[in-house]
Amino acid sequence: MAQPAIELIGIEKRYGARAALAGVSLDVPTGQFVALVGASGSGKTTLLKTINGLIAPGGGQVRVVGEDAAAVPPHQLRRSIGYVFQEVGLFPHLSVGENIAITPKLLGWDRARTAARVDELLDLVVLPREVAARAPAQLSGGQRQRVGVARALAAEPKIMLMDEPFGALDPLTRDALGTDYRALHDKLSLTTLMVTHDMAEAVLLADRIVVLKDGVIVADGAPGRLLATTQDPDVRALLEAPRRQAERLRERLNGVAS
Repeated sequence: MAQPAIELIGIEKRYGARAALAGVSLDVPTGQFVALVGASGSGKTTLLKTINGLIAPGGGQVRVVGEDAAAVPPHQLRRSIGYVFQEVGLFPHLSVGENIAITPKLLGWDRARTAARVDELLDLVVLPREVAARAPAQLSGGQRQRVGVARALAAEPKIMLMDEPFGALDPLTRDALGTDYRALHDKLSLTTLMVTHDMAEAVLLADRIVVLKDGVIVADGAPGRLLATTQDPDVRALLEAPRRQAERLRERLNGVAS
């Protein structure tokens, strides 16, 4: 059996008296796209950040491609895992190209290799190469998020962590960027864990949905199978949300048309 890209074994994390994570175990096979969903405060972002060491678990073990993450220097671990989040976090005093090139430069890549990688990534995220010379403030929100994805991919990681990456975008931009990222995931054979509050996004993009509630996993599986088999009313309500929204939209639009 192939080594999972990510193994979480009994992960615990407490903030005072509150258990943010209560013994979470999860294996993510190489190449899989997993959506982490659940109510605010369920532990999604905390779980995501234990993988790249931004949060140290209070108990349990994180393994990345078979290696104990705690035994890897934090900067080395983070350079090997792409991380994209909602606020993007581009450095405003650097150009777009310089933002993308940060990790390759830290890794000691030469100028020619770095410049070629910047051009390659702009092509991959469907941005014209001339934006490399622009400041982030000159780009739209959707373009900045594409730059954020390019920066996360710069050092050729095989694992991507995404925390509400498209949440601040308008619906059309969000849909286009989600679709384009899924195509990138497949093209580059990435392993992706994405936190999202948007169930339609989770169903459309992910191979597998993991539902967290109060720091524990309460459901885990392919979207269709989960909906067909879950006995948990909260999980069913969550999974049925896109269908309910579609039905309400259809009724509203039919009412307008008549």
